[in-house]
Amino acid sequence: MSQDPQQATAVDTGSWLVRQANVLGETVTDLLIVDGVITQMGTELSDENATVIDASHQIALPGLVDIHTHLREPGREDAETVETGTRAAAKGGYTAVFAMANSNPVADTAGVVEQVWGLGRAAGWTQVQPIGAVTVGLEGKNLSEIGAMAESRAQVRVFSDDGKCVHDPLLMRRALEYVKTFDGVVAQHAQEPRLTEDAQMNEGSVSADLGLAGWPAVAEESIIARDVLLAQHVGSRVHICHLSTKGSVELVRWAKQRGIDVTAEVTPHHLLLTDELVRTFDPVFKVNPPLRTDEDVAAVRAAVADGTIDVVGTDHAPHPREDKECEWSCAAMGMTGLETALSVVHHTLVETGAISWRDVARIMSQTPAQIGRLEGQGRPLEVGEPANIVLFDPAAVTTVDPEKHASKGRNSPYKGLTLPGSVRATFFKGHPVVLDGELMRPHPAAR
Repeated sequence: MSQDPQQATAVDTGSWLVRQANVLGETVTDLLIVDGVITQMGTELSDENATVIDASHQIALPGLVDIHTHLREPGREDAETVETGTRAAAKGGYTAVFAMANSNPVADTAGVVEQVWGLGRAAGWTQVQPIGAVTVGLEGKNLSEIGAMAESRAQVRVFSDDGKCVHDPLLMRRALEYVKTFDGVVAQHAQEPRLTEDAQMNEGSVSADLGLAGWPAVAEESIIARDVLLAQHVGSRVHICHLSTKGSVELVRWAKQRGIDVTAEVTPHHLLLTDELVRTFDPVFKVNPPLRTDEDVAAVRAAVADGTIDVVGTDHAPHPREDKECEWSCAAMGMTGLETALSVVHHTLVETGAISWRDVARIMSQTPAQIGRLEGQGRPLEVGEPANIVLFDPAAVTTVDPEKHASKGRNSPYKGLTLPGSVRATFFKGHPVVLDGELMRPHPAAR
């Protein structure tokens, strides 16, 4: 991109002319952005009041939407804040993130979700849509204030105890019944707790070799099987968080064939990494659900390609250094992912020919916005639509250095890995929060 970022900031008039962008990898066109909206598309556009950006050879996609982000605030600001997490999201091409409920205090009341929602507006880097807890305190005993959160200013539509499973089938049924009344969805962390007590990694040959307690695939698959049947019985929507096994793919595929209203996500790390990395005993590879086998990786990639898996969700889980730079058994589970997700998807699915850039827009923007009922996000790049746009250079090559990330978390599993592609610009409601790959300034009116 030829525009100098400091110059762009100085002459920001609210009008931007993006030249020669390759929309969805299909059509090279100019885009004129005025007052947060795409007002014209075509060749050789001109506007004397607009700041011009050269987007030659860059892929233009709708701003990405992450259905699964941990922003940690309130309560764990040492790990991440809404400010730092949304700066990371903007650098990764995201214009909206859904913030999981496992903060401290837990987002189980209207007051807490409104606090998170307000912090997102104050930051101005991306839209922040809170996810409400299903149960009080994530304790799995009593339903939270689901209705109050749905009616709050945050207008919560996704509810999850992520980090913990809603393991009580009666509570899960009641939650599904409740959210059905306002077209909400329960996002389930599929993990049968009794089958995963003290689990440290995927149960298999590697765990046997290392002598680490295993997290069996059936612990995920049994909850998915139960919950799709409950969703069918209730006639409600259920979303499966961070699906990770071949068996889980088969269950979701079976449920969809029966017309059950189920959606599923996969993380970037489950598209690329396997449990063989645990042989290093580097806690950066400790995550829940754990890294699985080559066979599982192949299955989830194929499931994204055939539509069984609907979306890629980062499960961005930043931790302070002391929680990851320690012995394996004591380390926290989780990986950062917002700033590398698009490159991992490019590497594992686009470069391999499994999906197109149009598919990338579907699984990383359009469908997650639809699942979360988030208006104004995931919209097509067309005249009259909100200018939430990411420009991605697929020819760039980046060596991942977590020390340069905007997130507070340094626990990236891709450290030192060379990944293809680079986010060059992110427009949030028509305002460039990222230019030339660097953070600019937040949207002044999004607050």
